[in-house]
Amino acid sequence: MKLTNIAGFDSVDAFVDDKLRRYNESDKSFRSLFSLMFSEQDNILWEESRGYRVSKTTYAQAQENALRRAAVLKQQLPGTAENAVVGIYMDNSLAWIEIFWAVLCCGFRPLLMNLRLDSETLEYALRVTNAAAVIADSGSFSVKTLAADSIKPGDGTYQAERFGTEIMVMSSGTSAHVKICAYTAEGFYHQIRGSYSIIRRCAQVKKHYEGELKLLTFLPFYHIFGLVAVYIWFSFFSRTLVRLNDMQPQTITNTIKRHKVTHIFAVPLFWEKVYEQAMRTIRDRGDKTWNKFQKGMSIRRKLGDSPLGEAFSKKAFAEVREGMFGESVLFMITGGSCIGEPVLEFFNAIGYRLADGYGMSEIGITSVELSGKLSVLRSGSVGTPMEGVEYRIGDSGELLVRGKAMAAYIIEDGEAHDNADWFNTHDLASFDGGCYRILGRQDDLIVSPSGENLNPNLIESRLTVDGIRGVCLVGENRGDKTVPALIVSVNRYITGERLKAIEQALRERLSKMNLSGQINRLVFVEDALMTDTEFKLNRARLSKALADGTLTEVVPDRAMQGREDDEIARKIITMFALTLNKPEDEIGYDADFFTELGGTSLDYFSLIAGMRDEFRVSFTTGDMTMSTVRALHDYVIEKTV
Repeated sequence: MKLTNIAGFDSVDAFVDDKLRRYNESDKSFRSLFSLMFSEQDNILWEESRGYRVSKTTYAQAQENALRRAAVLKQQLPGTAENAVVGIYMDNSLAWIEIFWAVLCCGFRPLLMNLRLDSETLEYALRVTNAAAVIADSGSFSVKTLAADSIKPGDGTYQAERFGTEIMVMSSGTSAHVKICAYTAEGFYHQIRGSYSIIRRCAQVKKHYEGELKLLTFLPFYHIFGLVAVYIWFSFFSRTLVRLNDMQPQTITNTIKRHKVTHIFAVPLFWEKVYEQAMRTIRDRGDKTWNKFQKGMSIRRKLGDSPLGEAFSKKAFAEVREGMFGESVLFMITGGSCIGEPVLEFFNAIGYRLADGYGMSEIGITSVELSGKLSVLRSGSVGTPMEGVEYRIGDSGELLVRGKAMAAYIIEDGEAHDNADWFNTHDLASFDGGCYRILGRQDDLIVSPSGENLNPNLIESRLTVDGIRGVCLVGENRGDKTVPALIVSVNRYITGERLKAIEQALRERLSKMNLSGQINRLVFVEDALMTDTEFKLNRARLSKALADGTLTEVVPDRAMQGREDDEIARKIITMFALTLNKPEDEIGYDADFFTELGGTSLDYFSLIAGMRDEFRVSFTTGDMTMSTVRALHDYVIEKTV
């Protein structure tokens, strides 16, 4: 299909070459970036679902709205100094993009405030940057706070005299002290040069579906990954962004399919959850379907990197893809933390392309694995550095990065430091087979009693056992020594027998890894290992929670012993009552869900979905024979033993 959205050029490469040529010939300021980014005026910048209607906004409309918002913003901040810092406290939206540019057009420096950080940390960021104001979707701050709704496009168009000179982003806050990273216009120029090298080296990343390339706005724009890899990279080449209205699984799936999204960039947690859901769904369809899937995966591994392997994936796993994202998705990236090999293997084996990437708030996006080989993609390789970026591994095994795309300076603990030389990421890395791999954090290493360094990421990725929700290896301080402790999250309704089996399986895995003498303490908890505001394991928080005794421990000898017939049954009765909108005292232990309690098949599916999530057990799709509290209680007990 001939593309109509590449400014009349015959190919994507020709269009990209010309646009980058014009950028090279400019002064590379934010003014030039603004002009070039919106130069394909008729292309669609933004799509979103509004009920049954799909709303579309062109680059021309967004550019005009940005200038009209700038006129309103300038009126609301009279006398504000040139190049003053103005915070943006907003979630992803078209308004965010327009206000972001409005701030720069007014000559201010936008501070992209991380919505996942607490108010104390945000106030610190405002204080150390001497911010003049904040534009917010909600809430108020110690500086002048303007409601985003009050900066709607006005009647006048602002004529920008001088654009702001920097964009400030905040680190994720998983470290003890949040960092403020300042990027100049030249830094963004080199970030875009990096994306150009990706386009030239990887045919898959520039593929369109039905003539369009659409990126899901999953990652927040206020984070470096969302700002650069989602917004800046793709908007510079005038592709389409698709709004994600919320993070509900059904919303994500529906949005991808309805808008025919082609590119999805997300954190490992997202891919892991999709993977777990897919495994649950396949298991729920019965042994025949599960065995067929496992056989397909086995054949795919044997075919390896041959062209036949890719063809096999497309045909053998078509039904699996249809149940997930459909056929429009062409390229996916994971980044931000380590991801397990089984997850990478699954997505790439079933016919999608999921690549691992690397970057940090301090250095921007620096590499993405561009190989199409299954063996490379599933290995966790983050590829090689992009154009203008250098990697080297220091004497202690940490990855050092240098390049013009990095933040110009970093504010940490109230002090600004230049970022011109080699930046120590403190991520442990290896280089083999022409690929870099991230092995974990240097500060996560745990010194065992024998003096051996234990790398939690490498160990945790090999401790996959049925029945656990996740593991986290931390160092537990005991007097003058540190004792490695493995925190294991399990179903709160697990039986003692099942828990002992899990413990035995974990200890067998540790023994095979020659770690029995190093990791002897296993702590089973019913707590989730990540909070709703976290994208990756916060070891410091979990270590502190373990020390403080605030984790809810599950003891093998006492887990559900003698109380199976009350706690699980009571929970199922409660779920019956909520599903059927009846009082709990009307739900008899042997009352039939359909004939006596008036439930429908739709009600039953809702009940089963809730029980699957609550008890972490699988149910066979279409099987409605277990229709009493007693039957479902016995089934849960059977599956958790």
